Amino acid sequence: MKLSGRGISRGVAGGEVLLCETPVSFLGGVIPATGALADASFNGASIKDRVFAFPRGKGSTVGSYVMLEMKRAGTLPAAIINASAEPIVATGAVLSGVPLVDGIDLSLLRPDDRCVVDGSKGTIELPDVKEVPVVSCFILHGDELLMLKRSDKVSSFQGHWAAVSGYIEEGETPDQTARKEIMEELSIRDPEFVRSVDPIRVRGGDTIWAIHPFLFRAKDRAVTIDWEHTEYRWALPAEMAGLKTVPGLESVYRSLLS
Repeated sequence: MKLSGRGISRGVAGGEVLLCETPVSFLGGVIPATGALADASFNGASIKDRVFAFPRGKGSTVGSYVMLEMKRAGTLPAAIINASAEPIVATGAVLSGVPLVDGIDLSLLRPDDRCVVDGSKGTIELPDVKEVPVVSCFILHGDELLMLKRSDKVSSFQGHWAAVSGYIEEGETPDQTARKEIMEELSIRDPEFVRSVDPIRVRGGDTIWAIHPFLFRAKDRAVTIDWEHTEYRWALPAEMAGLKTVPGLESVYRSLLS
């Protein structure tokens, strides 16, 4: 599985991901002699030879020179991934020869993922993670959405609430899959199309789901569900927060509102 971003510092390197969810200052935030993170929540974990992923850098421009000191000490990370690189870390990475890619959605990474960073091409590769394209079809009636509880006969997320969903088969377009799944799961022919948007990527285990969101409108509230679901309910969108849903369901729905 490859993710595309922007190459900031050239070169290719790999290792296991060390993931930090907050901005990092190399001045004070990292101990140059060991590469250990100063934040106590990391229990002295070192970024040495790891793929260090964090949102962005912060703090003093001296942070760039700290990275040069780490190069002399042999404690640099193998590579860096940022959501949005800023000049301090970018300069330090270029000066010290650490591949850096930004523009990556860090929610798609997990601690200890095996990862290869290509700062020349602006890509990162996750060899143990696969991408699966699916549709997620929200059915609207009035102000309410149709929520479906997945049965124990489906291959994933049993017992979770979801929209109409299904794998996009080879040779099918997302629109064809969406209408096919609505027919198979709800016996609804030719639902009224409202809108669709670009795919949303969501991580679940060793899978990145490339979710193609669709919004349709139902003519009435009568629903016939198939074996893939045990029950259904009509709910206001705000009620999703209180349900055990498949990963990213609420954010996928919100993407249809923009």
